[in-house]
Amino acid sequence: MEKEINAFITYLHNVKNTSNNTELSYKRDLEKVKQFMASRGIVEAKDVSAKDLSDYVKYLEDNRFAAATVSRNIASLKAFYHFMVEEGLVAEDISEKLKAPKIEKKLPSIMSPDEVVRLLEQPSGDSPKEIRDKAMLELLYATGIRVTELITLKVSDVNMQMNFILCKDRNKERIIPFGAAAKNALTRYLDGTREAMLENKSSDVLFANCSGQPMSRQGFWKLIKYYAKRADIKADITPHTLRHSFAAHLVENGADLRSVQEMLGHSDISTTQIYANMNHNHIREVYAKAHPRG
Repeated sequence: MEKEINAFITYLHNVKNTSNNTELSYKRDLEKVKQFMASRGIVEAKDVSAKDLSDYVKYLEDNRFAAATVSRNIASLKAFYHFMVEEGLVAEDISEKLKAPKIEKKLPSIMSPDEVVRLLEQPSGDSPKEIRDKAMLELLYATGIRVTELITLKVSDVNMQMNFILCKDRNKERIIPFGAAAKNALTRYLDGTREAMLENKSSDVLFANCSGQPMSRQGFWKLIKYYAKRADIKADITPHTLRHSFAAHLVENGADLRSVQEMLGHSDISTTQIYANMNHNHIREVYAKAHPRG
């Protein structure tokens, strides 16, 4: 199956212009399928049967993988087999009858405005690390970008005069504004601290770690966990929590969904709609508590 999987990933990259994260996700899912089939002595894609695929899904369910994980694996299989049929690599689409489990949609976890303030106020010292951390946290909440987008930002992607960043994802670009708090934190960081931290002084990377290399996802996850603990925030905070909070707070304060969709980089507005639903739930709760006949 290795050859077909590689051909599929190449197709996604060259024809569908998918992001690197999407390609990695498909490859991870299909590599697990390949290993499962190899355990049965099946190494060629053409030798996999519909029952083999059903057994693989049953294996995931029996091992208590989350419904969302099972659903994603089925989606990967369907996309893979659709590609193979189109390319004439297999005669039929044996993934057609696979059914994804029902997923109970959970509302994203968000922070209260007070918790956000407490978190952002934690890096308040004069050390290069705290100056950098303050800039990263302020910019993340100010723009709602993904952690991968944050750590891959270049200095040339930041317009300090017009207060916006240019966020690039393969062939797509979006402009996201930021406010005074993020600008102040960025100005302080760019005024000598960044250059002092960088090992390669000619690098255009915006954020460096304490070794002078570009910041990693893991490094930023540790950073945000550290400051959440310092702020005495009990909930499990991740970089994505700030992204959710950014969107929810914008909608709650009257931002229109199309603008929020554009800033978040969602391809489908139904993904952004969840923040409006959260706001409606909040309004209902306030009404029920406050209205005399609620």
